Amino acid sequence: MTGAGVVLLTTFLASSVEAIEMVIVVLGVGATRGWRSTVLGAAAGFAVLAVIVAVLGVALGSIPIGPLRVVVGALLLLFGLQWYRKGIARVAARGLAGMSEPGVQDDDVPASGIDWVAFVLSFKGVLLEGLEIALIVVSFGLAAGQLGLSVVGAAAAVVVIGAAGFALKGFVTRIPRSLLQLIVGTLLTSFGTFWSLEGLGVSWPQSDLDIVGLLVVYGLAAAAYIGLERRRIHQARLEMA
Repeated sequence: MTGAGVVLLTTFLASSVEAIEMVIVVLGVGATRGWRSTVLGAAAGFAVLAVIVAVLGVALGSIPIGPLRVVVGALLLLFGLQWYRKGIARVAARGLAGMSEPGVQDDDVPASGIDWVAFVLSFKGVLLEGLEIALIVVSFGLAAGQLGLSVVGAAAAVVVIGAAGFALKGFVTRIPRSLLQLIVGTLLTSFGTFWSLEGLGVSWPQSDLDIVGLLVVYGLAAAAYIGLERRRIHQARLEMA
């Protein structure tokens, strides 16, 4: 493989990791909270990112990404844990029907106007991951002397992963809402834990692969809590009978 090919492939693969995290956040928030505000938040994130890249250019390499990771991670933890708790309670109480039952709706999603929770989560997810992709482009492109090819590789990663996420939109929206809320809560909590601790200086042994470990831990914890909650509900019904 030629030097140009190496630059394209490496930048594409490295940017794909960040793009996957970006798409997961947007896809999960959109499926749970609604697409209009989520898409608006993502578009705003890309717009701000474009301005930052245009103004700072190669100076992006000197931006301290740690504080931003802490802020975004804490925000994802805040909302992720709420959805995680609600998902556990709803799956335990109603199985996979959950919020797809008639008359059961999210109690904090506005009926009209902008859903600022969805907007902010989507905006911050896109901005953080977009900045990390920009840092990959600048650092690797300058080191290899192929900044233009590095930009092409990163842009291709965002387009490909974004298209894959869009293709999965229909599948995700068919997941029962109670289970979907639990899944999204688990994802946001895992990303929030990873990003906030990384921003505080914690070094993850396997880097982004450790997110999978966090997903397993939170998933197993959710399954255990669902089992406990179902036993509690069953016992309460027996006592009432």
